[in-house]
Amino acid sequence: MTHRLVQLLIGLFLYGIGIALIVRGAIGVAPWDVLTQGIDGHAHLGFGLVTTIISGVVLLLWIPLRQKLGVGTVANALLVGPSADVGLWLIPADLDLWARVLLFATGLVLLAVASGIYIGADLGPGPRDGLMTGLHARTGWPIWAVRTGIEGSVLVIGWLLGGNVGVGTVAFALLVGPLCQWTLPLFARRVRESGAVVATAG
Repeated sequence: MTHRLVQLLIGLFLYGIGIALIVRGAIGVAPWDVLTQGIDGHAHLGFGLVTTIISGVVLLLWIPLRQKLGVGTVANALLVGPSADVGLWLIPADLDLWARVLLFATGLVLLAVASGIYIGADLGPGPRDGLMTGLHARTGWPIWAVRTGIEGSVLVIGWLLGGNVGVGTVAFALLVGPLCQWTLPLFARRVRESGAVVATAG
């Protein structure tokens, strides 16, 4: 269990850093981060705190879906936001385009590796993963349809609020799945079909 907890914490910290790299790339972010940016643009609470608040709201949606929390679920909700803030504090903004593209690419790969690490610890899904699998279980809709519906909705809301939608958003949508499919077996204690579906921002 100690090994799994350490694996979980390392994965979540790196996940937050990956988000920060993508945000600093400023060429478009993942759908959930578009929502975070949009809300933060109006509330001015800070990217990390808004991420944590959104995770808390998503967990409330677990109640009617009868999803069960795990240690990893709570840790994900509490730690990814602060980890992203650490990354945003360390990584400079307003870099040249080539540097921002490099930041985005590095962040995307790191996020995929981090997903494999924390999901592989098998201590509970992230809030957004649980929402997706919970809706799938309750409605019978295919996972891909549930994920597309959720992420499409948060993307539109975040964009309307002023979040950063760009070529990076499209690249994230196209590449994060294949990258995570590669990294998950490297760290997973046991590979399951439901665990192969990866969230964006936990």
